[in-house]
Amino acid sequence: MQRLVQRLASASGSVSPWGSQQFRFLNIHEYQGAQLMSKFGIHVPDGVPAFSLDDVIKGTKAMADEKGEVVLKSQILAGGRGLGKFKSGLQGGVHLTSVEKAIELSKEMLGGTLVTKQTGPAGKPVNTLYVAKKMKLVREMYLAILLDRNSSGPVMIGCSEGGTSIEDLAEKFPDKIIKMPIDIRTGMTDEQAATMAKGLGVTQHLEDAKGQIKGLYEMFVKSDCTMVEVNPLAEDDKGKLVAADAKLGFDDNANFRQKEIFAEVAAAKFDLNYIGLDGSIGCMVNGAGLAMATMDIIKLHGAAPANFLDVGGNASEAQVVEAFKILTADPQVKAILVNIFGGIMKCDVIASGIVNACKQVDMKVPLIVRLEGTNVEAGKKIINDSGLTITTADDLDDAAIKAVKSLSR
Repeated sequence: MQRLVQRLASASGSVSPWGSQQFRFLNIHEYQGAQLMSKFGIHVPDGVPAFSLDDVIKGTKAMADEKGEVVLKSQILAGGRGLGKFKSGLQGGVHLTSVEKAIELSKEMLGGTLVTKQTGPAGKPVNTLYVAKKMKLVREMYLAILLDRNSSGPVMIGCSEGGTSIEDLAEKFPDKIIKMPIDIRTGMTDEQAATMAKGLGVTQHLEDAKGQIKGLYEMFVKSDCTMVEVNPLAEDDKGKLVAADAKLGFDDNANFRQKEIFAEVAAAKFDLNYIGLDGSIGCMVNGAGLAMATMDIIKLHGAAPANFLDVGGNASEAQVVEAFKILTADPQVKAILVNIFGGIMKCDVIASGIVNACKQVDMKVPLIVRLEGTNVEAGKKIINDSGLTITTADDLDDAAIKAVKSLSR
């Protein structure tokens, strides 16, 4: 992205490369970006993240089109995924495939290492797939909102052509690049949005296009973004704009304002799956199915979950500690319920992680723990001998009841 900014700068004026600024940037995966954009009314492709083969099965059934086809997209923080290659030999990190073949492809993609022109020879591990609905796109464009050091504010950059060739386009056809500084005090005007829409070649649904462009700017400001790059910004068969793919970057210094965004990224860094919700009981579980059951039974007893945090089937003690740091950092969480079924994941490992986490973080909310499965007795002993205030539960129903009751203390 930095090379692209440099090229666009030379092609279109005074946009300075970010390398000269003392900012730290946080990036998020495509599926997380799509979820955030949809909150601001931006049209994005329908899709669901898949962290396991079971998730892929559910996702392909939900996203299959009339021909029974879906798109599988590797989620790594690097570009060039479509032309990348897995170290296993599988070509391409993005595949249009039938539902029947999706599972076999996912077996090679999930857990594999994808090498692209931006990852270097070491590549990056693919721990998540984005299962998306195939879209009927007629035309591709480019739109970005960046920070411009010279004007001390945002600048919008657009091009009526987009896709994978934007770098070459900026070098060969600089006259096709549109650059538009935005006054941070007044924000983007209707006139600016209309000018950009026309510059992109939009001829249908112009009011909707203006709304989409202004929605991207609203997200840029309200989410403390340092970069919003939509490539491609596509036009579908109905003439409406769709943010088909996007890269979003955030200023680390804004983490106190963007707790949910930063929590999701912190979880991904430690191979934890986190989704923020609106309730008050933080949930730590292993497995998506157990997570859904835990959230349902919390609601059954009159409360609501504050999150979905899945530590997976083979988490280490260190990952459990990080999971607790994420949960306790959320001021919305008034109680924490840990629900673990030990298979590959051993209950004594979880118990040690819980005890160490309680010693490291400032635990100010009730903690309810339900363990079952491999080494469960050893796990319970570790908790009971810790001397910490931890409420244990015999089963999931008992755990949910105790968690809900703890909210009234």
